[in-house]
Amino acid sequence: MVAPLRLWRLCRSTYAAEAFSGRGAYLLGGRWSPPGAGVVYCADSRSLAAMEVLVHHIGTGVFRDSLWVQIAADVPPDLVEIPARVPGAWREPSPVASVQAFGAAWCKEQRSVALRVPSSVVLGEFNYLLNPAHPDFKRVKLGQPEPFNFDPRLGK
Repeated sequence: MVAPLRLWRLCRSTYAAEAFSGRGAYLLGGRWSPPGAGVVYCADSRSLAAMEVLVHHIGTGVFRDSLWVQIAADVPPDLVEIPARVPGAWREPSPVASVQAFGAAWCKEQRSVALRVPSSVVLGEFNYLLNPAHPDFKRVKLGQPEPFNFDPRLGK
C-alpha cells in the first residue's frame, strides 16, 4: 500500500471546525476557484502553508492578534489529480478568470478529491485543492487542530 500524501492547512483557530468545509473559498474564491466553488486550499508542507498565509497578511496585525492552528490531511494518492497543464496565467498577482474556471471545472466535474496546482508564492512547490463534496472525500483522514505560532517578528 502506498503511503498517503500529507497536506497541511493553516487557519485561524476560530475557523478550525470548518477548515475543511470549503466555505471560505465558496464565499470569497481564490486563485484557483471563483466564489461559489467550495474547495479547500492546502499545501504540501507547513512552511508552504505559512508562506501562503504570509503573502496575504504581511504588514497586518493578524499574526499577533489571532490564534492559528495547523491541521493535517492524509490523502490517498489515488485520489489526487496531477494535471498535465494548467492555464498560463496561473502566476498573475490577482486571480484570473481562466485560472479560476480551471479549478471550478475540476470541482464541478468531481474528477478527483484533490487537484495538485503550482504555488505562485514558492516556485517548484505545490498546493492542493480538496473537494469536500466529492463522494470519496470520506477517505481523507483529517487530523486534529494543533497550535501554530508565527514568529513574533512578523506581527510588527
